[in-house]
Amino acid sequence: MRLGQANTGRRVTVVGAGIGGLTTALTFAQSGAEVTVLEQAPALTEVGAGVQISPNGMAVLRGLGLGPKAEATSIQAQKLAPTDALTGRTLAYLDVSTDDYHFFYRPDLIDLLAQGCADAGVRIRTGFRVTTGEDGIDLGSDDDAPDLIVGADGLHSNFRPLLNGSDAPFFTGQVAWRATIHKPDAPAIARVWMAPGRHVVTYPLRGDRLNIIAVREQASWTPDGWHMPDAPEAMQAAFSMCGDELRGILADVSETRLWGLFRHPVAEHWHGRAGTGQTIAILGDAAHPTLPFLAQGANLAIEDGWVLAANCSQSSDLDGALTRYQDSRRPRVSRAIKAANGNGANFHLSGASRVAAHTVLRIVGKVAPSLLQSRLNWIYRHDVTAD
Repeated sequence: MRLGQANTGRRVTVVGAGIGGLTTALTFAQSGAEVTVLEQAPALTEVGAGVQISPNGMAVLRGLGLGPKAEATSIQAQKLAPTDALTGRTLAYLDVSTDDYHFFYRPDLIDLLAQGCADAGVRIRTGFRVTTGEDGIDLGSDDDAPDLIVGADGLHSNFRPLLNGSDAPFFTGQVAWRATIHKPDAPAIARVWMAPGRHVVTYPLRGDRLNIIAVREQASWTPDGWHMPDAPEAMQAAFSMCGDELRGILADVSETRLWGLFRHPVAEHWHGRAGTGQTIAILGDAAHPTLPFLAQGANLAIEDGWVLAANCSQSSDLDGALTRYQDSRRPRVSRAIKAANGNGANFHLSGASRVAAHTVLRIVGKVAPSLLQSRLNWIYRHDVTAD
């Protein structure tokens, strides 16, 4: 969907300066809106880890005019490689060298989007804590009431309950470690190391870094331990049954964080009114938390930002535009979440089912690799910026 002119003069406040929030702010600004971003942190910071931006996410970055800078601040992916973690054997290669698939150091992507926002006249105000309650939303600033408030405030969103009632994220039965190590000359491959009940994803980042996300099934987790430091030895022990190559990678980890994987169901309502009639919408993890097993969490939030702003830019009827935004996005993100959940199960297979699945991957990867890649076309070839 192309950007129209109906946002001209609209006042939009985006709460949350993550990838989804900044993309939303920039898209609204480029379609004529007066945009403010409120971030509760004292500065724009992001966890020092990686993020995969696949062609569907890159289509939005290019639509916003950020394509060349995005290329310059990322690594072009060459292959995706499912791998047997126990033996180190690569089961198949998916060639993405001709696709617009990139590995970003997450702070670099935040900086890229923030600079784009600044160039477009977006005001980014840090250190502002937004509060919500029965009386509506207190933005913590003296600005005039905006026409639209966008909640891009993540899994623990304060906006989601205003539209959908109170609930709590549920534990998925999995925990994850995140780390980076120094590894010069690592090939531009996203490798999924699969083992019974666990898996590891590795891929290179700018600055001779290798990004590591290691996931293990676990029966319980304390919600208060959302994102806490952990001893590298604990992660290494969890994958001690794996082959030499993966254990060697994990042995180089000197610092890591551990968090439980939680999520809500996809929100029933993505827009509405709060308290005194303030018009609000939600996106990204606030609307549809996604497990990191399809590398689509950031990409879906980026898509959300464009589709929300583009729908609003096409009509003076804000309520109608928000309804079209929800109706167009909800089926796609639901399908992506279902696919991510399926990947999580397939990565962790054991016994005879694991042997069978890996055998099929090896055969199809040799005989008809295009069949493997075509399974991802509905994700990668979806371009929300196109008519």
